Amino acid sequence: MITETSATQINSIERDAAPIAHEAIHNTVVRILDALPRGRTLDVPAGEGALAARLKQLGFDVHCCDLYPQIFRLKNVEIKQGDLSSVLPYKDEEFDYVICLEGVEHIENPQQAVREFERILKPHGHLIVSTPNILNIEERFKWLLFGYTSHFKPVSRPYLENLRKDFGDMEEIALHVNPIAYTELRYTLEEYGFQVQCLYRDKPKSNIWLYYPFVALIRLINRFTSDEKRRERWTDELQSDEVLLGGNTLIVHAIKKGL
Repeated sequence: MITETSATQINSIERDAAPIAHEAIHNTVVRILDALPRGRTLDVPAGEGALAARLKQLGFDVHCCDLYPQIFRLKNVEIKQGDLSSVLPYKDEEFDYVICLEGVEHIENPQQAVREFERILKPHGHLIVSTPNILNIEERFKWLLFGYTSHFKPVSRPYLENLRKDFGDMEEIALHVNPIAYTELRYTLEEYGFQVQCLYRDKPKSNIWLYYPFVALIRLINRFTSDEKRRERWTDELQSDEVLLGGNTLIVHAIKKGL
């Protein structure tokens, strides 16, 4: 478990490796993994190494991979160059855990990434993947009113030019190109040999209470759906607090099926 002493050490390391994902996402992942046996862990994309620092302090054997390894700042941790859209530079069944935070929405082919996660994970290995939650009630209203959600605004020429001013040739770090709903992500995970264990949100939205009447209406309407259709259409998950009342980010914990 995390002690006061280890938390101080973690904070000292993280001053050098700043989180690119929201810190609440890191906190959730640390909480999930802290309850599991230690093992060989891949963090991809690793960014500057902030999450890797925390996992190393918890006792995990951490290895890192990123499209831009030059931004990695953590010392004494292996970093390899790798592209989630291609083949990752690791052997089959090499890891007990794969962590992919805020990565799949930045690439053209998330299915390729999931195939690679299945390949490099051992049987019964754990995958934790996060992506912007485009199915929470606030984002559904934004789609209805504006035609796009908060994290997937139109990629206009001025928008791209501003990104390139800030990130240069590394615009993929900030460019969201592939909105993935829970339905698509779960289908892909199951198609490539994973079973979803649990859903998490990064943190509750502060203004979500404004949408409670609409959430109640949605849940009431779906109560009249048959049990069979509820199972087939993942109704309970789609109406869960993690999805419907979720924060900005959905975090999915899945396990690779064994032989």
